[in-house]
Amino acid sequence: MRQVQLSDVEERVYDAVAALESRGQVPYPDLIAEEAGLTEEQLREPLHQLTEKNLLHREDSPMAGLDFGPRFCARQMA
Repeated sequence: MRQVQLSDVEERVYDAVAALESRGQVPYPDLIAEEAGLTEEQLREPLHQLTEKNLLHREDSPMAGLDFGPRFCARQMA
């Protein structure tokens, strides 16, 4: 099993997504940024990197006509 190396900010963002999900909150970028102590601008690159590393996946709004923006869901680190 390979270990994925994360930067400090990537780890904060991943932990923020996991914390939001554990509380039953939807991990939209604004909530992730607030939880991680970052601005939404600072959040863009770590979200992209975590998605590239297959630790987060992006989901678009599941209901047609209602777009609350993308949400990011954590994948379990095995």
